[in-house]
Amino acid sequence: SQLPQRLTEQMETDDGEDCGGPEPARNSDPDEHSQPDTDGKTEESSESETDHRNNDFKDTSEPQSGDVTNIKPFSCSVCKKCFSWSRYLRIHMKIHTGEKPFSCLVCHKRYGKKSILQLHMRTHTGVKPFSCSVCDKSFSQKSHLQGHMFTHTGTKPFSCSVCDKSFGYKHCLQLHMRTHTGEKPFSCTVCAKSFGHKSNLQLHMRTHTDKKPFSCSVCDKCFSQKSHLQGHMKTHTGEKPFSCSVCDKSFGLKKHLQGHMKTHTGEKPHLQGHMKTHTGEKPFSCPLCDKSFGYKHSLQLHMRTHTGEKPCSLCDKSFGYKHSLQLHMITHTGEKPFSCSVCDKSFGYKSNLHLSHTGEKPFSCSVCDKSFGYKNTLQLHMRTHTGEKPFSCSVCSKSFSVKTNLQLHMRTHTGEKPFSCSVCNKSFSQKSTLQDHMKTHTGEKPFSCSVCSKSFSVKTNLLLHMRTHTGEKPFSCSVCDKCFGHKNTLQHQHHLGL
Repeated sequence: SQLPQRLTEQMETDDGEDCGGPEPARNSDPDEHSQPDTDGKTEESSESETDHRNNDFKDTSEPQSGDVTNIKPFSCSVCKKCFSWSRYLRIHMKIHTGEKPFSCLVCHKRYGKKSILQLHMRTHTGVKPFSCSVCDKSFSQKSHLQGHMFTHTGTKPFSCSVCDKSFGYKHCLQLHMRTHTGEKPFSCTVCAKSFGHKSNLQLHMRTHTDKKPFSCSVCDKCFSQKSHLQGHMKTHTGEKPFSCSVCDKSFGLKKHLQGHMKTHTGEKPHLQGHMKTHTGEKPFSCPLCDKSFGYKHSLQLHMRTHTGEKPCSLCDKSFGYKHSLQLHMITHTGEKPFSCSVCDKSFGYKSNLHLSHTGEKPFSCSVCDKSFGYKNTLQLHMRTHTGEKPFSCSVCSKSFSVKTNLQLHMRTHTGEKPFSCSVCNKSFSQKSTLQDHMKTHTGEKPFSCSVCSKSFSVKTNLLLHMRTHTGEKPFSCSVCDKCFGHKNTLQHQHHLGL
């Protein structure tokens, strides 16, 4: 194809790495000169950082006495590293100067060494010349194949001197050592949080950008990390690859298995955390609002209140906590898992179940002594006293004390009428209006007057009718002070000669 041809031409003709000086001897070690000394995985890794990856597999023995091939007369004036050839010293100096003269024709990433550019070009061509003899898996770099072979042999030659944990790669050991030293060289430019690994910083940055590049092909849910998507996919496939060796119980995620194993070992990992409830220690601080927590998990949950990490897949509403999202989903599914043992009525929330028959109303208004069964209902009621109306219409600026009232009001502008009558196909903007309308077809009149036994299909009509018995006339004319029992009578009849 045209792309591989362009790439091949670049790799063959870009000869800028030859800085002059003597060429290596033809009988010298071919690995030292023909193989690149870094894996050049991405442009994001510094050359000095990638050098050690291939060094994981190089011969580290001391030069033998009298071995003239190991003489390295060319020394770096910055870090004192020695080289056998002057051209290698000149190439090495680019690490200190930051010079990157070799540019990719496809994505324009730049590199300090031609060999690293050549390795990078394989990400575009897809060339993987190194194949595993055991499982036929292919790799673009020899060092990756060598590391992969450890998965078959089980060899982990690099051991931690602190905790004896072993690794297949030297650079993995070096990264692991940061868990002991506490070194965190990568800092977030937004909230100054620090990380031991550059990849963790890159993942963290998505909490600020809200970038979620990994999308589920089944339900279109998006995730910031590939591993989170892979774990989520198991909820669709039902796959549970992690089995307990004691009781054969299976789990979809490894961390769930690890937590389960503690039920068998008797391990009590939460004791240390529990002691903080006595000492008051709160070592985990939020970088955004300075709130502190005793547990790292509590801080992570709290951070969702800043990032809005729990979005509803149906209405784009976001929640800081998983249980809040689960409760919210009931409004979409209509699920009512809590059934009353007295009347068999079902409820979406357990709290609604408890108060139905007892009539208990523990939350009282301090202004008018009206009582409510729920705290949030009391909070909404208080707005009738304070006059607070925090929800404003963007079209006509009308304000409302309750968000749902604003949402219903918006239908007067949009003309939306989502509730249709199954008998006459008449549509309504509110479900309650449809329910009242249905009574015109059924003839149902459940609301009866206690004085004259007249019946009404709608409760508000009964309340208006009661004024004919009580004589109540709450609506006064501002012109002549005449009073009326109905607001529409005041508006449409008085002073119109009717």
